[in-house]
Amino acid sequence: MEETVEDPPTSAVLLDHCHFSQVIFNSVEKFYVPGGDVTCYYTLTQQFIPRRKDWIGIFRVGWKTTREYYTFMWVSLPVELNSDSAKQQEVQFKAYYLPKDDEYYQFCYVDQDGVVRGASIPFQFRPENEEDILVVTTQGEVEEIEQRNKELCKENQELKDTCVSLQKQNSDTQAELHKTQEELEILKSTAQKLEQEAKAQKDSWETELLQLKEQNQKMSSENEKMGVRVEQLQAQLSTREKEMEKLVQGDQDKTEQLERLNKENSQLLLTLTQQKERQKKLEQTVEEMLKQEETTTLKKQQALKEPRNKTTAVEEQLVQEVERLQAKEVKQDRKSQQEPMGMGSQEPADENAGLSRKLSENKIMYDALQKEKERLERENDLLKRENSRLLSYMGLDFDSLPYQVPTSDQGGAGQNPALVYGNPYSGIQESSAPSLLAVKKCPTCKSDFAGDILDFTSEQQRPQPLCLSCPICDKTFPAKEKQIFEDHVFCHSL
Repeated sequence: MEETVEDPPTSAVLLDHCHFSQVIFNSVEKFYVPGGDVTCYYTLTQQFIPRRKDWIGIFRVGWKTTREYYTFMWVSLPVELNSDSAKQQEVQFKAYYLPKDDEYYQFCYVDQDGVVRGASIPFQFRPENEEDILVVTTQGEVEEIEQRNKELCKENQELKDTCVSLQKQNSDTQAELHKTQEELEILKSTAQKLEQEAKAQKDSWETELLQLKEQNQKMSSENEKMGVRVEQLQAQLSTREKEMEKLVQGDQDKTEQLERLNKENSQLLLTLTQQKERQKKLEQTVEEMLKQEETTTLKKQQALKEPRNKTTAVEEQLVQEVERLQAKEVKQDRKSQQEPMGMGSQEPADENAGLSRKLSENKIMYDALQKEKERLERENDLLKRENSRLLSYMGLDFDSLPYQVPTSDQGGAGQNPALVYGNPYSGIQESSAPSLLAVKKCPTCKSDFAGDILDFTSEQQRPQPLCLSCPICDKTFPAKEKQIFEDHVFCHSL
């Protein structure tokens, strides 16, 4: 036998007969001749699978653990486990490793875990001619041999029973193994399905993650756009607030002008009343002067006692003088009606006519300012509604905003920039001099009007635009669809 460097795997566990039927030894002799090689034949059952560290040892009968081997040989693994040649194996023990005594021995197949998988029948190593030798034994030795034979038969019967039970256990184990293999196959298929489902779930999660990232980017860009839009709306709101403040200031200026004109009208009415009283006094003075002239003339006519021709000449001269005075008075009346207000202020009739004309002009200016105030109030209400819409969109309250009336940079003497058409009466002072206004003639009735009044009335009589244009998208709407136009402009802020 070849020298072995490595010891075989053994176990200190006591003998266990439950695995002895997995390897079956064949053609085991009752004795082997000493000095010759011994070939051990064995068969591997279907329930047993050989491994690289399995070995076959020669044990003395009565051994308890696999550490009590006498000698051993490594088994060779078959190339094909399912073939018949793989089941029939053999191993050869060299003569110089075999026992030299005549004790009983047996072959045992031990796996790499140190567990016995099969055991042979007992055999001896003795010469062939020993059968011819007469053996003389005593009665005690015969009884001992018989007793040993009975024990061996009993042990053989136990081994057979153990082999049957082991075969049954092996079949049960095979069925359980087959069932376990089927369950293993089912588990493998289930595991494959779970892996596929997990992979599909992972792919779907990755797809959802990409979609969520894209949505996040879109939301970020939309948030930036909304921030820019909010800034634009805030800028528009501040601009509208400034415009509204200007309109409010303009409204206040108009109100102050109206109050000033009312005061001026009241003063003019008072002056007109005084002028009428003066005119009555002047008329009474003129009547008294005429009466005095008539009295003087009559006295002169009575005092003169000249010839008839001289009397007639004096009478004619007096008649001409009276006619001259009457013509002069009529001429003065006509002149007072035709001359401007500022040119006849030295005479009472001319001053009365100028005050009447100025009163009419002030009434016209009062009506024009009243109309302008009503128009500005309408525009102010419209701006308030639009401002309220913008504030409600931004989540603010119009009443909670701080409001400050802007101060005028021109000290109140210049024209208000918030007026739409400018202030046409900024040059009117409270003085009674009518020459500060540019006088124009009415083309219909030839009455005198201030030039700014005519410009303002012509501005009011201009035709309104036929369409409204959106300042954002340049879309046009008919002038009668003003509400639709306002809703369209408001939609741009959403």
